[in-house]
Amino acid sequence: QVQLVESGGGLVQAGGSLRLSCAASARTFSPYRMGWFRQAPGKEREFVASIRWSGGNTYYADSVKGRFTISRDNAKNTVYLQMNSLKPEDTAVYYCAADREGWGSSTNLREYDYWGQGTQVIVSS
Repeated sequence: QVQLVESGGGLVQAGGSLRLSCAASARTFSPYRMGWFRQAPGKEREFVASIRWSGGNTYYADSVKGRFTISRDNAKNTVYLQMNSLKPEDTAVYYCAADREGWGSSTNLREYDYWGQGTQVIVSS
């Protein structure tokens, strides 16, 4: 069983930065890819970014491209989301997720097998 634990959320002013971390607790951890999603109040959960565990290929939602950077440290079983130039519309609960097989699209939350509990990000204007 894989447990994902996010950290690093908080309150930040518009234009500021935060770095989220997601640590996986498993004796062996080698998913096909990891993803970050977010869910704002009253909205559906949406894709933010993904990264291939092997190779490091990344993919971003248009809304965060150029501002957010996803990375991973395979040795630490940890994936990161560096968020710069934050906007009030980035306010949401951010979730990391692991996709074991990678058969479908990285943007489809149904493709992911394991989820963290989420970490709150609030961007004030």
